[in-house]
Amino acid sequence: MNLRRHTRTGLLAVAALLAGLTVGMPATATATTNDGGECAGVRAKLDRLEGRITPNACAFMKRQIAFGEAPSIQTYLDIFDPEASLWEAGGPALRGHADIGTSISRSLRLVPDLRYRGTNVVTEGSVMMFGQQNTVTLKGRKVSYPQIARNVLGDDGKTIQARRYYDRYELFEVLPDSERPRALFAGIADPAGSAGHGTAAGRAPDRFRPKDITARLAAWNSGDAAALAARTGQAGLYGPGLDRPLTTKEGKTAYFKRLFERVDVEFKAGQAAFGRTTTYVEWHGTMKAGPEGPQVPFGIVERVGPKGEWELYFDTLPAIATRSEIDALFQALAS
Repeated sequence: MNLRRHTRTGLLAVAALLAGLTVGMPATATATTNDGGECAGVRAKLDRLEGRITPNACAFMKRQIAFGEAPSIQTYLDIFDPEASLWEAGGPALRGHADIGTSISRSLRLVPDLRYRGTNVVTEGSVMMFGQQNTVTLKGRKVSYPQIARNVLGDDGKTIQARRYYDRYELFEVLPDSERPRALFAGIADPAGSAGHGTAAGRAPDRFRPKDITARLAAWNSGDAAALAARTGQAGLYGPGLDRPLTTKEGKTAYFKRLFERVDVEFKAGQAAFGRTTTYVEWHGTMKAGPEGPQVPFGIVERVGPKGEWELYFDTLPAIATRSEIDALFQALAS
């Protein structure tokens, strides 16, 4: 188990367009909100908060935290504008409170004890990357998994457009091995005898910059495992299916080769948020598992942390199971 997810105006947001990506520009100072200081009462409930904290960002974080502390249909819908869209792993976008409410009601029936805490959060006014660690009980076992809640906000802090990035496969690890597909990254590790136990010594890689977006997008869309693995040097790679970070070039390259052996991706650049020490970058579009597989919605969020640590957030399930097989897995969880 890995224990480590369109705006109307976007008040005070500063954006640049590069390769189709809306990028919040790095802030050198934190804006003051109208509730006093840097969003009083929020920082203490997050592991790390960086970026330009505008009133709409503060209002969103309060709603997001409220749902994590006391999940209900109402606290969830309070996060969203009535006409909002929400993309969850494995399906088309939901639109409006009716569809979003139906979806969260199903989730809460399956995991009524859902709770989460905020982890690494970066905000750029209208763009919010909210890292969280979710905890649920399934089949009598506690399951903890990371998620990025990517949001674009209106002036009132309500989400206009949201995407959620997490690996649903972790939910099914409570099932017997015989009832679930083999994990996508089974057997992937640093070579024996290497330093692959945390972040290796050595100079941290340069911070990810807006100018890096075009080349990075090209590497994803061409399946260039070597290019994707190269830029972080010896910094650790954390991602779905890994019990410990990969720190060697060989381990990281093997991880991406396994992914591209199973799927072809067609991405566009999404949102990005640049904090003082932490950067989030989103790639979204479709993936196709095998030459005969259907194209399904798919996306990945990359996080580069203060010491160069590198985290990936995405759903491995579409790469190893069909839609009918996924439905059967959820039925097995509910039974």
